[in-house]
Amino acid sequence: MALRRAIALSLLAAAALLPGAARAQGNLTVYCSVQEEWCRPMMAAFERATGIRVAMTRKSSGETLTQIRAEASNPRGDVWWGGTGDPHVQAAEENLTEEYRSPRLSELQPWAVRQAEQARFRTVGIYAGALGYSFNQRELERRRIAAPRCWADIARPEFRGEVQVADPNTSGTSYTMLATLVQLMGEEPAFTYLRALHRNVNQYTRSGAAPARAAATGETLVGITFLHDAVTQKLNGAPVTIVAPCEGTGYEIGSMSIIRGARNMENARRFYDWALSAEAQAIAATANSFQLPSNRAAPIPPEAPRFEDVRLIDYDFARWGTAAERTRLLQRWEREVRAAAR
Repeated sequence: MALRRAIALSLLAAAALLPGAARAQGNLTVYCSVQEEWCRPMMAAFERATGIRVAMTRKSSGETLTQIRAEASNPRGDVWWGGTGDPHVQAAEENLTEEYRSPRLSELQPWAVRQAEQARFRTVGIYAGALGYSFNQRELERRRIAAPRCWADIARPEFRGEVQVADPNTSGTSYTMLATLVQLMGEEPAFTYLRALHRNVNQYTRSGAAPARAAATGETLVGITFLHDAVTQKLNGAPVTIVAPCEGTGYEIGSMSIIRGARNMENARRFYDWALSAEAQAIAATANSFQLPSNRAAPIPPEAPRFEDVRLIDYDFARWGTAAERTRLLQRWEREVRAAAR
């Protein structure tokens, strides 16, 4: 009997050391707002590193913000990882996320730390990427259309029904475009431009990266996305040309937040610290994601579009991430652009 008891205790002890013994280490629920191909290896790597079992849901930034709002009185998620920073800033303003000052803040790029400071440490920058578009070179040549180089070019009549972009209500990418154009052109000229562009849009997608895939396959001629999304398609062999618009463009600071009232708060903080490490951020390139990492020691993929090669505007994240400005711009876009005849 004593021998059986000793064997049983030894087996239990050994099982506790296995990576699969996640239940003994606890659980974590993560809402992920980057592409699925990056979400999954990130969660798997964290599980292997900690033994914590992760339940992951993938949705766009706008959809995730809506879900967190709906669950505010009974939070289901613990961490919101990825997606454009504007909705993270809005969640912070609405008291939907927790203040947390990671000990890794000193390892981060200045733009990531600035994001945290502006949000009173309720979110932090984890990557960055510039906005632009890509076009299918093969289809462009077949239709004998001059190659676009600027924002103004893709509003020309020859691109009628040939542009795809996400809906800014569901996509942080597209909201970044909306706020970028307002800052770049001024609000009235920007909405004049958006109404002209609307005539050329064949679909407003839910996902911000989807237009890059559509341009890659020839489903659409032009896809407006972050440049790194188009790089992924080009490296997969798609006949696309990537454009950083000549007038200038905005950029995103992809962010991470701990959801207020998280059920697994200790594990949420462990994930937060881990996700800011150079090792965790290096996973992006292995998943064909080519954003600029926020940890200064993380390797930058050679394929990643560099900020120094793009004409960037001085994007005001503090203003355009507020609930008041986001709501106002989105309502005006719905009223004056989405509802307009084509």
